[in-house]
Amino acid sequence: MTDSHAIQPSALDQLPDRDPEETAEWQASLDAVTKAAGPHRAAYLMRRTLERAEGNGIALPKLLETDYVNTIPTTAEPGVPGDEALERRITAWNRWNAAAMVTRGSKYGVGGHIATFASAAWLYETGFNHFFKGKEADGSGDQLYIQGHASPGIYARAFLDGRLNEQQLDNFRRESGGDGLPSYPHPRRLPWLWEFPTVSMGLGPLSAIYQARFNRYLTSRGIKDVSNSHVWAFLGDGEMDEPESTAALALASREGLDNLTFVINCNLQRLDGPVRANFKIVQELEAQFRGAGWNVVKSLWGSAWDELFQLDTTGALVRRLREVPDAQVQTYQTRDAAYIRQDFFGADPALVEMAKLLSDDKILECFHLSRGGHEARKVYAAYKAAVEFKGAPTVILAQTVKGFTLGEGFASKNANHQMKKLSVDEFKQMRDLLELPIKDSDFVDGVVPYGHPGADSAEVRYLQERRAALGGPAPARRTHALAPLPAAADKTFAAFDKGSGSQNVATTMAFVRLVKDLVRDKQTGRRWVPIVPDEARTFGMESLFPSLGIYSPKGQTYEPVDRDQLMYYKEAKDGQILNEGITEAGSMADFIAASTAYSTHGEAMIPFYIFYSMFGWQRTADQMWQLGDQLGRGFLVGATAGRTTLTGEGLQHADGHSPVIAATNPAAMTYDPAFAYEVAAIVKDGLRRMYGEAAPGEDPNVFYYLTVYNEPLPQPAKPAVAGVDEGIVKGLYRFNTAESAGLSPVANAPRIQLLGSGTAIHWALQAQKLLAEEWGVAADVWSATSWSELRRDALESDAALLRGEERVPFVRQALQGAEGPVLAVSDYMRQVPDQIAQWVEQDYSSLGADGFGLSDTREAARRHFGVDAQSLVVAALAQLARRGEVKATAVKEAREQYGL
Repeated sequence: MTDSHAIQPSALDQLPDRDPEETAEWQASLDAVTKAAGPHRAAYLMRRTLERAEGNGIALPKLLETDYVNTIPTTAEPGVPGDEALERRITAWNRWNAAAMVTRGSKYGVGGHIATFASAAWLYETGFNHFFKGKEADGSGDQLYIQGHASPGIYARAFLDGRLNEQQLDNFRRESGGDGLPSYPHPRRLPWLWEFPTVSMGLGPLSAIYQARFNRYLTSRGIKDVSNSHVWAFLGDGEMDEPESTAALALASREGLDNLTFVINCNLQRLDGPVRANFKIVQELEAQFRGAGWNVVKSLWGSAWDELFQLDTTGALVRRLREVPDAQVQTYQTRDAAYIRQDFFGADPALVEMAKLLSDDKILECFHLSRGGHEARKVYAAYKAAVEFKGAPTVILAQTVKGFTLGEGFASKNANHQMKKLSVDEFKQMRDLLELPIKDSDFVDGVVPYGHPGADSAEVRYLQERRAALGGPAPARRTHALAPLPAAADKTFAAFDKGSGSQNVATTMAFVRLVKDLVRDKQTGRRWVPIVPDEARTFGMESLFPSLGIYSPKGQTYEPVDRDQLMYYKEAKDGQILNEGITEAGSMADFIAASTAYSTHGEAMIPFYIFYSMFGWQRTADQMWQLGDQLGRGFLVGATAGRTTLTGEGLQHADGHSPVIAATNPAAMTYDPAFAYEVAAIVKDGLRRMYGEAAPGEDPNVFYYLTVYNEPLPQPAKPAVAGVDEGIVKGLYRFNTAESAGLSPVANAPRIQLLGSGTAIHWALQAQKLLAEEWGVAADVWSATSWSELRRDALESDAALLRGEERVPFVRQALQGAEGPVLAVSDYMRQVPDQIAQWVEQDYSSLGADGFGLSDTREAARRHFGVDAQSLVVAALAQLARRGEVKATAVKEAREQYGL
């Protein structure tokens, strides 16, 4: 077991010591200073010595870097258990079938990636054979974040294992027939195999960190002991340029997530060329991860390099490896021995002499073939060191060759990411290199065959035995037969039906109050996961601090400054709240881990993530898609919503478009409730659908997005008429009529239907009164709780008609018989209410807050955007005037009267 404070091996472990006595004297001097003057004095002297060395031009690695050699010296490598010969043959079959699958698919023009898995094959195979725990292992098994472009290799292994057949491989990237394989890891498309969607690069590493952290959270809270689960994230060196890739490195080290390992495939290439043409990406990543507090293991060179390091008695080889830029290393991969002798060894007299001792074959073996990521022994040593290291997460930097074993036409070529096939001759060369028993006659009509040694072959038996020993197939996603969670008491939700009386309450506060009641539920309260990005006090959630506690693996090691207050800041090892600091991306990663715990861990958790609505979908919409792809369930809450509600904050805080973005996501159930009882009804129905008894045909794998407002307003009682609850859930119901509102327009008065969502319904209610009292117009007011759900239903109705089924959209049913035109309004851009326009039979028009936000009072902002009550009145009169139901002069009179 590795101690977190162990000395990291360096280049000295790779080189013979010319003067061991001198080395021992230096070490003894350091020991003596440490003993006599203490470690701080020793550290001071070491820093001063390093400064002097740098000032004298002595080339030393930076403090955050080690030399460009393997972290684990050859002499310290453990033996690989098992049958290495069989593992090589398994890997060879997988390499072949991955390349064959993509090549065969190229005739359909669907593309695919060959080179990534070719470089990473041993990184996966070593894990599958010796480390990755399956779902039958203790806890929940391991969580594997597979590099998206390596998916053909994972499919190839599943084919060898008997989990996929040839027809499925031939349907790679052709899913419409129902028996195809998605391009990349995609749980929604292949839910029995893939757990985590990773091809939106940068999100995999971020999610892996928060998944490892959520595993600790589950264990600490006593929900489930998953302390034996390990999270593995397979990443590309080019992918690490994405800001999300490194956004949470400090969190992982700060919380000591030694249940997490990053494996970065350093093939030195991104999509168009070198990752760091003039620099060294491995050294850069080492410094970055070490600086963040991670344990770093480099596996750069294969065993063929051992002889060269033994010959390097002056350190010239290590110095040269440190100075050669990555693009030149890539060039060596494609050049002959003479070029390498001149360009690499010719740079230093000591290396010239070394090269004289090396044959051309030896030089080519080292520079063309021998990389740490291509040898099971090197990879095994790195993985073993990672899982045994305690106190911090580990990153393994494994150097490989992109396109390895695919032939000279692929290896290290800048264009190999876009190269989708091999020729028959190239496949035959690959077959010979991998020593596979595939005959020339197997290539029928120029089509490359799939290869399989047989279901009862030694290779397949070995593969299956290893997986059985490790807890079953991997990767794999479980669909647990979980019992529905008990529903909360009806009184919890019904409490909001009576309204707030004379008290003004914002819908944000209504939601928080509802959650406070739900987390007290004796049966399901502990399953709620409140998530907030350092804005809990903004949303009135501070009262949850002392009762639920904020999760911290260290608990509370200090006395909080507000300890004498009722709602003090309380951290706890078993805290329920995840307060992530100022990171919407991290909060979303939390949400994704919690929302999929029903599958990953067989534990249904109910996350709600509350955030400034402007900074949710706009900043992290890609993660919302990841959430939908991963079949997550829970409640996203966009608080302080709307373009005119958040006074004084201005353009950058004024959300006029999040429902538009949310409407693009098929998994998002988007609601814009106006009243507290609507919030309660939506949450109640969401709990039923996602965690209780979903109705026939309902997909429980959805998530809810609610926009709530910070404007305190009277909360009315729920109308005591039939169909209100159904209308709230489906998206539209009539809140009142002119008559039920106590307004008495003249007989046969012109009538209009006012549809409003969220805070805009209050403007509609004001306009209803003005229309009746000042213009003799009767207006009915409707609450449109979800424009997008109305649209979703209408689209499904249209699709049903194409199938020959008679089906009327709900929005048309609801408005059937409603007199007069329809005028819709929201605190968002007009595109939001216009989602339903084509299915409304009445004359339809809308108002919205289009354009940039601005700082001002709510009243001034609403007048600026033309959505206040007076603007609604003018728009309503204009609509009625076009129909000849009011005089045209009324529109001008109203504009002048209201100062518009």
